[in-house]
Amino acid sequence: MAHDEIADHHSALARNALSGQRIAQLRAGETVLDLGYGDGIDALLSARRVGPHGTVFGLDASPAMVELAQRNAEQAGVANAQFLHGTIEAVPLPGHTVDVVISNCAINLSDDKAAVLAEAYRVLRPGGRFGVSDVVTAQALDEQARRRAEQRIGCAAGSLTVQEYRDLLVAAGFVAVTITMTADHGDGVRSAIVQAVKPAIGPGLEIRPMREGDAAEVLAIYQAGLDTGQASFETTAPSWEGFTASRLPHLRYVATDSDSGEVLGWVAASAVSSRPVYAGVVEHSIYVHPGCQAHGIGRALLAAFVAAAEDAGVWTIQSGVFPENAASLALHQGLGFRVVGARERIGCHRGLWRDVLMIERRSTLTGV
Repeated sequence: MAHDEIADHHSALARNALSGQRIAQLRAGETVLDLGYGDGIDALLSARRVGPHGTVFGLDASPAMVELAQRNAEQAGVANAQFLHGTIEAVPLPGHTVDVVISNCAINLSDDKAAVLAEAYRVLRPGGRFGVSDVVTAQALDEQARRRAEQRIGCAAGSLTVQEYRDLLVAAGFVAVTITMTADHGDGVRSAIVQAVKPAIGPGLEIRPMREGDAAEVLAIYQAGLDTGQASFETTAPSWEGFTASRLPHLRYVATDSDSGEVLGWVAASAVSSRPVYAGVVEHSIYVHPGCQAHGIGRALLAAFVAAAEDAGVWTIQSGVFPENAASLALHQGLGFRVVGARERIGCHRGLWRDVLMIERRSTLTGV
């Protein structure tokens, strides 16, 4: 199958959907995973785009599709595409394997979309991209409307609402989430371009949402920061119950060692007020393990937190920093925070009356 034939055939298959390789803007040398590749045409186009130094893995649950995709690759003379047999809920690849995950109207068909998105997050390298075409709904459909949509386009049976899709991506750990509507199929059913990013961090590390099982390590890092005398007026870390009660259930992330899973730093947010006018204003805390403070972990965590906060509609992130904590001030100022004032001798800490600098970051996307 020649390149032009691949493109023509793919155009017929794609209908109203954009192909994942176009959505993700693939670059030469990248490693790509195509979820639910079908006959492999999109994977072959992706293989052409990443070139001989790149690799494309296709994953499909149908043995017949594996055979068909392999034949198409042989006919097209494409050598850098590998077609795997398996489910998109349990990807048969190690973690941190691919730069980009693409798909064309396949995630929508899964019975466990949370597992699919968690697997996509797992196999992506830090900084990796998620770019798929899928079917979504503006709101929950009744059964009659869903049947009508299924008869028209054939892949609407399991479609999520836009908010449900966004929530699952965020729960998996993705940031910079965008869902752009394309074709309108009626009854509130739309094709959509879904894009997101796995937070970037240095080699051997990963950023993910904070979990209950992280409690002991998070609190130990918290206590180590308090012991320096430069992190907070507090002197003792709270219990896990106290920690979770005073912080928002979302906007909590940890940086971990990819091999051991050890938590090396964390960031979390608290609401500043229950009044609706302050709904988009949060106060954050960020702590890094004392032995890992020269590895860029704090910057990566804070950058991920800022991106997630903007996804969540936060327009102001604020905090208080001791003037003597030069490292924290430099970290925050490097990511767009500014000093908006000083509270002089606001509290007594270890026998000394101390000033606090008030810092904040205003979103350039929300509340502009």
